[in-house]
Amino acid sequence: MKLVWFRNDLRIVDNPALFRACDDAAGQGVLAVATICPSQWASHDESPAKVEFWLANLRDLQQQLTALGIPLKLVHVDSFADLPGKLLSLAEQLHCDGLYLNREYCLNENLRDKQVVARFREADIPVYGLHGDLVFAPGKVMNGQGLPFRVFTPFSKVWRSLFTEQHPVPLPAPPVQSSPPLPNGLVADVIPDRVDYAINNGSHWIPSLWPAGTASAHTRLTDFVSIRVEDYAADRDFPSLDGTSTLSPYLSCGVISSRQCLAVASESTSWLDNQWVTEIIWREFYRHLLMHFPDMNRWQPFRPEVESRIRWLDDDRLFAAWCQGETGFPIVDAGMKQLLATGWMHNRLRMITASFLTKLLRQDWRKGACFFMNHLIDGDFASNLGGWQWSASVGADAAPYFRIFSPMRQAERFDPKGDYVAHWLPELKELKGMQRHDPAFAAKVGRPAPIIDYSKARAASLADYQRQ
Repeated sequence: MKLVWFRNDLRIVDNPALFRACDDAAGQGVLAVATICPSQWASHDESPAKVEFWLANLRDLQQQLTALGIPLKLVHVDSFADLPGKLLSLAEQLHCDGLYLNREYCLNENLRDKQVVARFREADIPVYGLHGDLVFAPGKVMNGQGLPFRVFTPFSKVWRSLFTEQHPVPLPAPPVQSSPPLPNGLVADVIPDRVDYAINNGSHWIPSLWPAGTASAHTRLTDFVSIRVEDYAADRDFPSLDGTSTLSPYLSCGVISSRQCLAVASESTSWLDNQWVTEIIWREFYRHLLMHFPDMNRWQPFRPEVESRIRWLDDDRLFAAWCQGETGFPIVDAGMKQLLATGWMHNRLRMITASFLTKLLRQDWRKGACFFMNHLIDGDFASNLGGWQWSASVGADAAPYFRIFSPMRQAERFDPKGDYVAHWLPELKELKGMQRHDPAFAAKVGRPAPIIDYSKARAASLADYQRQ
């Protein structure tokens, strides 16, 4: 029997590990396994929303695997440290002669997989690690000197060039497998709706907003490409518009792959230069960085020389006001209320709220990154880390230190009628237009007074970043 270990790749189409295992099985049977790791999820700040969404998609995957003649087993462990022994025990019980998995790129997951490989090698069982999460694996997109890129734009150019040359396409679903009875009375497991673990104050999954399953993901993808992708560059920064794909939760859990997204996008005009494709490349860039610069996995800044000049204030009162969406700046507070209510936030608001926390409240970017992970249904360590370091000007290709988002200027550009803030802060509905963004007007209808003076906070932040 072949054993396929599913992680954040919950799909049967364009799944290299599953496809290879079925091809190698030659009619001898394939078993799928997924692992439940509550303490590890907590230590990685995984939100309840993401875990519940992952479990729901795992149930959908189980149905598809059953139709292929592949049963799914669950392995329950507390942390990654317990996984190698548990997986090996299952493999030996089933007399498996191969473990198949799609590579993950964060440091802890890499170390986990190396330990699994070592235990399986001791038992003379080969492990096959394939690349299902990225179009091009780390090490495939390099500069002229064979070194990793540190800046996004040249990375993007080489990535696009490679794609044009190779034009990778999604793998099909594997054929139906022979399904021999499981030995020793093993039966397919029932997947729970929820798993209790340490994070109990984060956002929860809302099925009506994020229906689980590959069918839902593909419907969302095809609707976006057929209706909105051509206007994505113009609409993506306006949070009151339905201008984005909202596929990030599905990509984060691997319900759909980047290759599948690109295959559908290729049906549109000038698709490879589309801004949405650029966002997919950003996702790949951040994953490559984690592999090439492993200290980033340890919450170290990509540009330590910049962070060494910064004095984070570590003010619990300011941080709590930001977390609760009670800063007195409506555009910031609306973004945080959206996150708390739905487990998701529009990307323009992610940049605004992150800049506000790091540049104006001068709170450590790590605190904001952890809070986001505790609440986001699309929480993704690489992208979240990269985005927060970008906002704090300590990351790869980061915003220059003097780029400090003005909440009022951002509101004027991207929510001039105040529709977005009025939706998430309904007390503002009686105001009109930019009045909804003005802290003075907002305070008159029940919103809190601003917790900082913007001009003074900006000047203090600039002085800090300019310290020698």
